Amino acid sequence: MNTPADLNAKNSADTGTPDFLASTHEVSNVSSELQDYNLYASDAALQEAVQREGGGWAAAELGAFGALVGAADYLELGSLANKFQPEFDTHDRFGNRIDLVKYHPAYHQLMKTSIEHGLHAAPWTDPKPGAHVARAAKSYMHSQVEAGHGCPITMTFAAVPSLRVQPELAAVWEPKITSRIYDPRNVPAEQKAGITVGMGMTEKQGGSDVRANSTRAFPLGAGGPAQAYELVGHKFFLSAPMCDVFLVLAQAPGGLSCFLVPRWRPDGTRNPLQVLRLKKKMGNLSNASSEIEFRGALGWMVGEEGRGVRTIIEMVSMTRFDCMIGSGAGMRMAVSQVMHHCRQRSAFGKKLIDQPLMRNVLADLALESEAAMTLTMRMARAMDHRDNEHEDLLVRLATAVGKYWICKRTPNHAYEAVECIGGSGVMEDSMMPRLYREAPINAIWEGSGNVQCLDVLRAMQKTPAVVEAFVAEVKKAKGGNAALDAHVASLLAEFSDNSDFEVRARHVVDRMALALQAALLVQHAPAAVSDAFCRSRLQTVGSHNYGCLPRDADFSAILGRTWPSLA
Repeated sequence: MNTPADLNAKNSADTGTPDFLASTHEVSNVSSELQDYNLYASDAALQEAVQREGGGWAAAELGAFGALVGAADYLELGSLANKFQPEFDTHDRFGNRIDLVKYHPAYHQLMKTSIEHGLHAAPWTDPKPGAHVARAAKSYMHSQVEAGHGCPITMTFAAVPSLRVQPELAAVWEPKITSRIYDPRNVPAEQKAGITVGMGMTEKQGGSDVRANSTRAFPLGAGGPAQAYELVGHKFFLSAPMCDVFLVLAQAPGGLSCFLVPRWRPDGTRNPLQVLRLKKKMGNLSNASSEIEFRGALGWMVGEEGRGVRTIIEMVSMTRFDCMIGSGAGMRMAVSQVMHHCRQRSAFGKKLIDQPLMRNVLADLALESEAAMTLTMRMARAMDHRDNEHEDLLVRLATAVGKYWICKRTPNHAYEAVECIGGSGVMEDSMMPRLYREAPINAIWEGSGNVQCLDVLRAMQKTPAVVEAFVAEVKKAKGGNAALDAHVASLLAEFSDNSDFEVRARHVVDRMALALQAALLVQHAPAAVSDAFCRSRLQTVGSHNYGCLPRDADFSAILGRTWPSLA
């Protein structure tokens, strides 16, 4: 009687194919992991933007950072930080209240890299021309690796301008906030050389309407700026609850005010800022977002009583800017993934990258990504020059415009990228599902689309000079593209019509964002890029799906710019 082994040996001898029963097929025509590449050196548009906007002095540093974060083992940190999500314990095994969130080591490594490379503070500690540009470029690359850890990094970065409203508090806290030492220990801030900052604004009943907040702040003495209060109430969303200190809005006797609330009291006891639970989010899984209650938590007033929104608005402006960076980074990584895939995968006798319709889709995705990054880096330069009236006005208006538009465009961009890859793109062991789940987050955080549009309209009505700055900015490209000139002329006419302005807010802000992006591309990008962008976004009537670029667009030039050796 022949055993399976005997049959296998006989068949192998007959066919000359060893172990053919165990070999069903050869793995071929598949992609591979995108890894061990330089996120800076592979991105021509980013390099040009850094140089153009004043950060050229950081080119070598950015190149080294791009190589660091593009290494295979470093990219794996992003996967691990999301696979092994934060775990929360209210008490230790002895019954002591601890409110402890535990993170995977990958998360801590991402945080450590960000802080050691100044993503949380460099423009404040070394405020030279191009400082915001260089920091934005690093954040843009690091967010491509992993987005969730960027939340506490962003809040730490954004807290400094608001804290400086109260110099005596800034003198105590800012040195540790801006330190390049990452210390995740659960100990009082006084025992640390470096700390991180969180933010608490949102409550159940109000959401974006923070003036509906019910949390109360009771003065422990005379009250007023820099004085101690105790807070009683809740926050429905408080991100990164393991931060060392938080900027919080609460109702003082004189109205809604801003407070600095530490996790530990100066005497070394726990501040009763108690975490109820971690949020079960669809994305941003590495970042612990929590629901908390203040049970007499100690805090110090920052800024004037009753002017809390005004005090914290600079922090919000900075976090909105980082939402632009993060969403643009998601687009760039999506483009990188699909370009890498389509260079290797064949269908119907050709590489995907050589299929005419796929080239149209890929080029369109690349245009969207470059336009988002270009506007973001222009705003970084504006932040470097807030002492210039035009730049300051541009920040006040265009940050909300850019945050709304770029974050709004990212989800469909991520979906289209998944579709380009196909079935492999929906597998949970690839990066694409993470990019897809992450895509809607920034559109909601720091004010949803409607909030951004209403902020734009309020700024235009309250400070007409911001409109003049916007018009001056887009007119820098006048005469460079007929479609853009027509778009701007029509938009200016729309500005003069104040009827139903709120109803038309999204339409108006859409057009403003496109005008800004197009004007920047016309001035600075190759003609193939700016022409295709203007014709498809400003001129084309009909479908707005990706892959509907004009048939005579220079796909080779666009794709070659997006990824080396694709022309």
